[in-house]
Amino acid sequence: MTNEKINKTIPSPPKKTKHIFTVVFVLLIIWLSGVRTETSLPELWTGIPNMWDLLKQMFPPNWGYIDNITPAMLETIRMAVLGTTFGSIIAIPIALLCASNIVKATIWNYPVRFILNLIRTVPDLLLAAIFVAIFGLGPLPGILALSIFSIGLVAKLTYEAIESIDPGPLEAMTAVGANKIQWIFFGVIPQILAHYTSYVLYTFEVNVRAAAVLGLVGAGGIGLYYDRTLGFLEYDKTSTIIIYTLVVVLLIDYISMKLREKLI
Repeated sequence: MTNEKINKTIPSPPKKTKHIFTVVFVLLIIWLSGVRTETSLPELWTGIPNMWDLLKQMFPPNWGYIDNITPAMLETIRMAVLGTTFGSIIAIPIALLCASNIVKATIWNYPVRFILNLIRTVPDLLLAAIFVAIFGLGPLPGILALSIFSIGLVAKLTYEAIESIDPGPLEAMTAVGANKIQWIFFGVIPQILAHYTSYVLYTFEVNVRAAAVLGLVGAGGIGLYYDRTLGFLEYDKTSTIIIYTLVVVLLIDYISMKLREKLI
């Protein structure tokens, strides 16, 4: 092979102007975003001493406050458990309707996907505020908000997993005359069960974090104590809540991670 042919097979390196243009474009976007949001680095710099003063007021934490917030933390975990459970169950038929390889009628696919996108668009804190206005203060609005959030997340991930399954078993079942219910139970569920369980565990992790702040709008849980301690400038108690919540979340993340490793 001649040198000319060898040179033709070697791809030419990307031009430096492309990288320069990308960097300039990204910096321009950052600068314009800062201008439009009135973000100022000098203001940030002058505010650092105030941030330091706040941190000094938060330490040392008031460890005796843990006894007061433990019931609220347990309520937060229970809210996450119930919200994840209800949402994950409802997400199953929704995911099946969204999957184009299961329900091939677009008259069902696109409207259900649109509703699913709408659900994911509304923040869980806003959902909790709406349900508080309807049902009053307490954990019920938080559970409903987390359930709807779980539907959006689990259904989205599950229907994408369904669309990527191996079509071979489904085609074989169709050839021997299996109906749609048998198709789903024996051809779809075995292929996505491990992924679905992993998505549920991941959603539970997210819901524990979300449930911790829903109390700011009166939806129960530990968030009520965040609001109370910040309102009375009891920053040492606030830092106790933050550390307590962090430990709980890290523990749940670790357990969930180990379970997902065994499933997938």
